[in-house]
Amino acid sequence: LKSSHKSILTPVAGTLQECASEPSYRLAIRTEGMIEHLVKNLNTEHEELQMHCASAIFKCAEDKETRDLVRLHGGLLPLSTLLGNSENKQLLAAVTGAIWKCAISGENVSKFHDYKVVEVLVGLLTDQPEEVLVNIVGALGECCQEPRHRAIIRKCGGIPPLVKLLTGTNQALLVNVTKAVGACATEPENMMIIDRLDGVRLLWSLLKNPNPDVQASAAWAICPCIENAKDAGEMVRSFVGGLELIVNLLKSKNKEVLASVCAAITNIAKDKENLAVITDHGVVPLLSKLANTNDDKLRRHLAEAISHCCMWGSNRVTFGESKAVAPLVRYLKSNDPLVHRATAQALYQLSEDPSNCITMHENGVVKLLLTMVGSTDETLQEAAAGCIANIRRLALATEKAKYG
Repeated sequence: LKSSHKSILTPVAGTLQECASEPSYRLAIRTEGMIEHLVKNLNTEHEELQMHCASAIFKCAEDKETRDLVRLHGGLLPLSTLLGNSENKQLLAAVTGAIWKCAISGENVSKFHDYKVVEVLVGLLTDQPEEVLVNIVGALGECCQEPRHRAIIRKCGGIPPLVKLLTGTNQALLVNVTKAVGACATEPENMMIIDRLDGVRLLWSLLKNPNPDVQASAAWAICPCIENAKDAGEMVRSFVGGLELIVNLLKSKNKEVLASVCAAITNIAKDKENLAVITDHGVVPLLSKLANTNDDKLRRHLAEAISHCCMWGSNRVTFGESKAVAPLVRYLKSNDPLVHRATAQALYQLSEDPSNCITMHENGVVKLLLTMVGSTDETLQEAAAGCIANIRRLALATEKAKYG
């Protein structure tokens, strides 16, 4: 790899990039100091060699240490420059792949900003083979985690071609494009364009896709759309069968689908009319059925969904009857502070019903919540205190009724 002869370098880099599909080889490539040489050979005039080096970086940059090494050895600039060579599609696929994976690290995204990579990527969004599009859209999705890039995509006219890609069938492309559209939707100005182009309806229809990765990615993308749409409640109601579809996804066996759908339901339930509709579709027993999970990501979003679904009719009582309360108490033993916060809020809502207070008390909730009253997170503190207050209030009323 240190040789200066193209005839040796090209097959060596080609062999390396083939091997880089295996994690053990990726580790070796990193620890043996090969990244520096792969980066150096991006600057050659030889396109096949550049392609092999970019392809090896694409595969190796799954690991954070490698992403840092590519930046430290000055690899981000030549990758950005190679985007200008858009005629050679194999080279473009390798380069855009490397940029996508490198962009998972925020420090690299800042560099890409300096090199105007987002503007170039948006310009490449049309008339590309699918393997190139998957990488371009993947890179845009990562760059969008930084707010200024969401505005750049809009100003460069990138939202219409992204929304158009939601009608495709390539599963990997759909996963990436839903993520990118969802990230763009966190800006209200972008959301207006997405809505005007019927993007939310397209995202919603992807919930019917048989691939769970696409379902989950679409459900995550729907969350910021509901949060930032002008009249979100009315928009959601306009999708015929949409609410029933999303409630039925709570029967999925995939943890990521379940977590994303719970997050979407949390947003849907903020509108009372829509909460009434999903209640009729049986959201409460379906959420209750999931309560016995040990997955912290699912626990957090499930607790948030339960908390918001308590705000309608007798849903609080139904959660108690569906045996959702005792498992929630156990969530307070998790190590994740976000799970604590969501759970305390759910328990506070559920504690408005006396029989739920009794279940919580029997399951030792008071001791767990007392420690959380001292939390620095005020939302958690308040919810924990509110729940304890409701339990005490019931206890005092019971004693008064007993002993007068």
